[in-house]
Amino acid sequence: MANVGATSGQSLSRERWTQLIAGVICMTLIANLQYGWTLFVGPIHTAHGWDVASIQLAFSIFIALETWLTPLEGWIVDRLGAQRGPKLMVAIGGVFIALGWIVESKADTLPMLYLGSILAGIGGGAVYATAVGQAVKWFPDRRGLAVGLTAAGFGAGAALTVVPIRAVIDSSGYESAFFWFGLAQGAIVFMLAWLLRAPEPDEIKTMSKMAPPKVMQSARSYTPGEMLASPVFWILYVMFILVSASGLMATAQIALIANDYHVANTAILFGATALSVALIVDNVANGAARPLFGLLSDHIGREYTMAIAFGLGAASYWLLGSMGSVPWAFVLFAALIFLTWGEIFSLFPSTCADSFGPKFATVNLSLLYTAKGASAFLVPVANMIKTSTGSWHMVFAITAFMNLLVVAMALFVLKPVRSKAVQTESRKLARAV
Repeated sequence: MANVGATSGQSLSRERWTQLIAGVICMTLIANLQYGWTLFVGPIHTAHGWDVASIQLAFSIFIALETWLTPLEGWIVDRLGAQRGPKLMVAIGGVFIALGWIVESKADTLPMLYLGSILAGIGGGAVYATAVGQAVKWFPDRRGLAVGLTAAGFGAGAALTVVPIRAVIDSSGYESAFFWFGLAQGAIVFMLAWLLRAPEPDEIKTMSKMAPPKVMQSARSYTPGEMLASPVFWILYVMFILVSASGLMATAQIALIANDYHVANTAILFGATALSVALIVDNVANGAARPLFGLLSDHIGREYTMAIAFGLGAASYWLLGSMGSVPWAFVLFAALIFLTWGEIFSLFPSTCADSFGPKFATVNLSLLYTAKGASAFLVPVANMIKTSTGSWHMVFAITAFMNLLVVAMALFVLKPVRSKAVQTESRKLARAV
């Protein structure tokens, strides 16, 4: 019997890593939907003469649809069950991903550009919600690391294609880049979808016994309704909005910021420009932050890790605003912003699953993820502030303050409230037994 149990455990371990790898690849393939967008803004403006704020509205629409529909998509995944839910949702996501960029490649009006963003947002959200839900379910003992690796695919994936996309834009136009990259990425996601499944309830119990977690976790799973009635959820939601908005203001504008600082076309490394180097380094830093801080949070706790990351983030925004006109300083401090922002997509899902359990994790995480959609509409505000003040300094001062506010909330609001909620729930279960 001992040998059978060991074999079963080894098989389960292999299966969960297989599922994680498949999810990471899917996330890598949708990364350009967000992080490659900055490469298209200038060419679209040049080709059609539309003002930048109107073009950036397409980005806001994409982020909103990518996030606000995820509760429905997550509910469908959980409702269809472990075997069917992840497969069908990611397959549908692959189709919409391809359609979105193909439509944007043909867009000759702003409404058509917005339609492409709607389709891409639906597809990206379907893949994102499913992959993150898979990670928290398959790895109750290493939730921060697993979600971090999954989110790293989304954060760092664009680094693989920044140079090829920019080359296609330069040689064949942004329309060709939209069409061919959209088609290829959507097709591969569609094929990978059929490998996916979620763990069955008995498998979740087995994995929890294999290696008990080191961080504070709820003793039971909360339904979406119960979660929405909890103060912990709304504290996390406000924190998510503040940090996400600050990061999106920078990540969606990085090419424009480089141009305004007059460093975009300055050669700094083997003929590569500051913008090209920054885009590669930024995406790598963004991806590396997620497993790095996720792993750290598995050991020292979510809130302490948030304080470290967002405190460094505040300093990074301030330094970019002060020294960004120096090419190498622009690359360094932009990378630090990506490094200290990207981990929200490992820390917040992990904290949510720790607080509300794994059973309804896909839909619960998706409800929290809608905060990113709300924050996206602050991106054009950054352009307005820059236009009214004539520089990016005020934008970076505001984003630095937002990060410091979240540091205080993590340590002095979230930690005590979450600790009290978990202890109260444990006492209730103990009395029931």
